[in-house]
Amino acid sequence: MQIENYLRGLIQEEEYIKGDKLLPKEVALSKKLGVSRNTIRQAINQLVFEGLIERKKGVGTKVVAKKISTRLDNWISFTNEMRSKGIEVVDYHMSIELVKATPEVYKALGVSEEKDLWKLEKIRGSKKGKFLYSISYFHPRVGISGKENFKKPLYELLEIEHDIIVSTSKEKLKAITANQKISNALGIYDNHAVLERERLVLDVGERPVEFNKVYYHTDYFTYDIDIKREL
Repeated sequence: MQIENYLRGLIQEEEYIKGDKLLPKEVALSKKLGVSRNTIRQAINQLVFEGLIERKKGVGTKVVAKKISTRLDNWISFTNEMRSKGIEVVDYHMSIELVKATPEVYKALGVSEEKDLWKLEKIRGSKKGKFLYSISYFHPRVGISGKENFKKPLYELLEIEHDIIVSTSKEKLKAITANQKISNALGIYDNHAVLERERLVLDVGERPVEFNKVYYHTDYFTYDIDIKREL
């Protein structure tokens, strides 16, 4: 129990909590604490069982990064959702520019490819790391000027400043391997698995408002889906 408590305190230290640094080896802990390796192993096994740390053969033992779980049907803003979980949001990058989009975007929004579209990019997370990389394109009808304060919750901003009320989100989820742009944005290695969420947001008149793709760092994020059986 004493060794368990020692390890519980150790994994709360900043250098270990991010999961970047390996815990000391059993031999080192045994010598430092003056107990047998078997005692160390039992304590470590208990923390592994609780999902607090993980052991990888040939690598070592490290703290399991806590993942944030979000619901697929959640319509509150990312900022408000994180606040509800006691997480302070950090904006690592935010930009808005008028650009030519890909054929996929024009088709989704139902806009002629001759038009330029406002593109909003965000990299967001917490002090622990970058959670997501988001790219949004807006239908010209929305009236984006580029001068808006996009640090505000997006759909609240659209309603207050542009009288756009969104009501429907058509979504697709899939796992992909990160390309260089996504890797650089999230600070991960190329070909790291990420979760891609594609979303077409419609207003109350079922007209396209936003085409959005979000890439989630899977070390931090999971999605919960509840499916009820109809009786």
